[in-house]
Amino acid sequence: MRVGIAGVGGIGSNVAVNLVRSGCKSLIIADFDTVEVSNLNRQFYFKEQIGKPKVAMLRENLLRIDPTVDIKVFPERLTCLNIVDVFQDCDLIVEGFDKSEDKKMLLETFAGTGRPVVSASGIAGSSMDNISSRRLGNCSIVGDFTTDCNAAQLYAHKVIGVAAFMTDIILTECGYYEGK
Repeated sequence: MRVGIAGVGGIGSNVAVNLVRSGCKSLIIADFDTVEVSNLNRQFYFKEQIGKPKVAMLRENLLRIDPTVDIKVFPERLTCLNIVDVFQDCDLIVEGFDKSEDKKMLLETFAGTGRPVVSASGIAGSSMDNISSRRLGNCSIVGDFTTDCNAAQLYAHKVIGVAAFMTDIILTECGYYEGK
C-alpha cells in the first residue's frame, strides 16, 4: 500500500511519522516549502533543518525511524496540472494543505476516482471537544470544521490529535488492522 501526502507541515509530517511507526512501507510526499522556526513546535522537524526543504528533511527523519521505508519526494508546489501525476501510484492520498483553495483543488481532483482521500478541516485553536470525522464519498475529513488555521493559533496537541485521528482512518482504509 502506497500513501501519498500532499503538504508535509503539521498534519502531513505527523501523519507520516504515525504511518511509518505503524509499519507503512511506502510513501510519496510532496511540498514546496522549507522548514521554518515557527514549524518546530508542531511539525516533525528539528532546529538544524531550518531553511531546508521539508520533503527532504522529513524523508531523512522518517528513515531514522525505519531505514527500509520507500519514500519518494516531490519538492514542488502541487497544482491541478501536476497533482494527478505526482500521486498516480498511490492507493490513498492525505491532504495536509493550509489553504482552503488547495484543499478544494485536491478534493475535487480525486473525489470521483474512488481512491480514498483523508483530509483535515478546522485544526486551529486549542479545543479538542468537537473533533470528529465526516465521510463524503471516497473522502474522509477530520477536524472541528470551524476553526481555520489562518483565523486562530495552531496548537501542537490539536494538530497532532487530528493527525492521529486521520492515521487511524488511513490504517483502517489500508487494511493494516487486518494484517494486509
